[in-house]
Amino acid sequence: MRPEAAPVIRLDDYTPAPYLIDKVDLNFRLAPKATTVTARLSVRRQEGTTPGTPLVLDGDGLALAGLALDGFPLSDDAYTATPDRLEIRKPPENPFELEIRTTIDPDANTELMGLYRSSGTYCTQCEAEGFRRITYFLDRPDVLAVYTTRIEARKSEAPVLLGNGNPVAAGDIEGTDRHFAVWHDPFPKPSYLFALVAGDLGHVADTFTTCSGRKVDLKIYVEHGREPWCGWAMDSLKRSMKWDEEVFGCEYDLDVFNIVAVSDFNMGAMENKGLNVFNDKYVLADPQTATDQDYANIEAVIAHEYFHNWTGNRITCRDWFQLCLKEGLTVFRDQEFSSDQRSRPVKRIGDIRLLKSHQFPEDAGPLAHPVRPQSYREINNFYTATVYEKGAEVVRMLKTLLGDDGFRAGIDLYFQRHDGEATTIEAFLTCFSEATATDLGQFARWYDQAGTPHVEVKSHYDKTARELTLELSQAIPPLPGQDKADPSVIPIRFGLIGPNGSDMPLGRVTGAKVQDDVLVLEEGTQKVTFSDVPNRPVVSLLRGFSAPVRLEFHQTTDDLLFQASHDSDPFNRWQAVQSLASRDLIQLTSDIRAGRKPEADGALVTAFGAILADRELDPAFKAQVLDLPGEADIARDIGRDVDPDAIHGARNALREAVARAHADTFLTLAEETEGETAFSPDAASAGRRALANRALSYYALSGADTAEALIERRYHDATNMTDLLAALTVLVHQGLAGAEEALRDYRKRYEKMSLAMDKWFMVQATAPLPDGLEKVKALTADPLYDISNPNRARSLIHAFATGNPTQFGRSDGKGFDFVADNVLTLDARNPQVASRLLTCFRSWRAYEPARAALAEAALLRISEADNLSRDSQDIADRCLQ
Repeated sequence: MRPEAAPVIRLDDYTPAPYLIDKVDLNFRLAPKATTVTARLSVRRQEGTTPGTPLVLDGDGLALAGLALDGFPLSDDAYTATPDRLEIRKPPENPFELEIRTTIDPDANTELMGLYRSSGTYCTQCEAEGFRRITYFLDRPDVLAVYTTRIEARKSEAPVLLGNGNPVAAGDIEGTDRHFAVWHDPFPKPSYLFALVAGDLGHVADTFTTCSGRKVDLKIYVEHGREPWCGWAMDSLKRSMKWDEEVFGCEYDLDVFNIVAVSDFNMGAMENKGLNVFNDKYVLADPQTATDQDYANIEAVIAHEYFHNWTGNRITCRDWFQLCLKEGLTVFRDQEFSSDQRSRPVKRIGDIRLLKSHQFPEDAGPLAHPVRPQSYREINNFYTATVYEKGAEVVRMLKTLLGDDGFRAGIDLYFQRHDGEATTIEAFLTCFSEATATDLGQFARWYDQAGTPHVEVKSHYDKTARELTLELSQAIPPLPGQDKADPSVIPIRFGLIGPNGSDMPLGRVTGAKVQDDVLVLEEGTQKVTFSDVPNRPVVSLLRGFSAPVRLEFHQTTDDLLFQASHDSDPFNRWQAVQSLASRDLIQLTSDIRAGRKPEADGALVTAFGAILADRELDPAFKAQVLDLPGEADIARDIGRDVDPDAIHGARNALREAVARAHADTFLTLAEETEGETAFSPDAASAGRRALANRALSYYALSGADTAEALIERRYHDATNMTDLLAALTVLVHQGLAGAEEALRDYRKRYEKMSLAMDKWFMVQATAPLPDGLEKVKALTADPLYDISNPNRARSLIHAFATGNPTQFGRSDGKGFDFVADNVLTLDARNPQVASRLLTCFRSWRAYEPARAALAEAALLRISEADNLSRDSQDIADRCLQ
């Protein structure tokens, strides 16, 4: 049976809540299968609401056990209660107290929304609409209340009882084996920020002294025995708190800050006020189980959730259409933090790789939506790369346009004016506009238009006139629901590189607006002329990727090679190599499809050698340059009639050519970190390991007789997970003889360590081998595979669908069918995880016709399935539109 279509929620239809809830007193009597929740709500009618307007509260699968108004039970004819709604027909005109008692079953909650149990620990997840699974409520972000939470549980089952805010009382309940704790959060917050955790947990503790001299108690709670793995997370938290004071002037405001790590969690982490709940993969780390990338991710996610204390908690969203107001802004803040902690150019390259691989495809297909959507059916489906990553890029553009001082003035005014409020994008932009006397009306289009602008640039140098002219145009291709888009404000950071490899002075500029080294494109087409340019320059455009656009600038191969060697902007130096590689990969793909032998571009292969030989370059930067555009990147650049097998063959051909040409250099680099026993997750050490392991992967393709033995030795001699996993990946992905033995050895070492075993599943899921699908199917029957655990499902099924293009996009359609089967299985248990997996079909129309037809058939089978959740129905229908 097809589910009832969810109503379309539109931004234009927003109206304030008819009632407000100023204070919430919650009493939880925890039990695995029958938890009782008593909520006392202090309610008042919103100004402008007609007296007698019914009070309608949201629910989701609730069982009402009791109801009273101002201390008196309500008669049956005074209200209507269903599992999803509670209506009080004629509320009092004066403020009143409503007491609601509900019963819920945490053990049965496989959706992991609301209150559930994870490995015996009670845990909540309320964003976006999970609080209504706990009690009936005005479950919307513009209803802010002060919460006091009393938690009661069996002491033997849950000796630790945690809530939002500060602890105010605790004790044993006389004559029972139960105890209680009371938590009070003095800062008004929306219901999605409510949190509760109760269980038998260990912890690590530390303190932080704020800039005003207040001492804050810090604790990270984990399963017993995992306390030694929390050191990096605690260090990251303290550095985040210090950085936010120094860079944004944001001081922490409670007496305690608690983090809890759980193994069953739909998201990465959740910023609940004073009680952050994390997926344990973003907390736990030691050199034997976590890679350098894990350490970097933990640092970033810890910072992200902490930064939400101001950008998300103290100032929150008026409605869910404003989600980017907290997420895009906070992603920008965590990117800046990581850039200051590590290599800024390398961090920027990593962020743009993510944007291009995740957000650009989203922005170009049926799932495209503005950074601030205008409508939605299921809000859970809008926690997307567009809201997060593109949202961060929009904030970055704002800083580029206004400058550091102007941006700081605007954000300071935002914090001052809207602290304690649920607000909007318009209010956010107004603060920057007023602080800098800048009209941001046209800039606001970035929030309201879908799609990635295509910026085309043509250049002409007149030697006689000594003038350089750039002709620029911008356009967004038509998208579902958006036939036409208006010009945006696009800041293009640039430089003119002279024959000596240095940036030339800009001289006199006419035409488009130029602010220092930023050209501001505001119209559909514009022209800018640079006078007194003595020699033809190589034009370096979009430095630092100053705007999230697709740049179409038809540079010569010679110009790109020159830029790759001399550009003062590290990002554009990397981008020049990527552009050259992308051109060659597209040609090689065409050659393979036409039956021609693929021959890599010799000049490009030589350029890689020059980069390897440059001793001035950061090893982490070299590792990024050596990482060719991925198969999904090439498919995106090809755009249509995509053949994943040909793309895979092309990428292998180029990698093998580079490997053979520079085999000796790769061997030297691969051996540089051998024998190291000391491990540090700092950026310099991680960069050296990244380059050594990238070199190892190339050396494996060089055809050298010693390659396979070296890789096996590197696996067995590895003293940290970064090196061990890199060697294992090469063995498995290249189908080398030692792969199976290494997989058995890894499993024996780590089978009781869930996060390490997620890596074991992922390595096999992403192996581009002819029998890859069959191996992944076999792994679904492995005793260690548990589809109900989101991390494990993502490590196998989602990794296969998004990280193994040749096997997911098999010409027989079996890859599509396998993922469709798993979407349907997951959907019955956890619709959020299922719908996110389903987004892997978003680019199905780009396949060559035979594959596209098979992908469409799989999508239709999902869409037409009986009892499909609204989450998955929404994604399937949009993919098919």
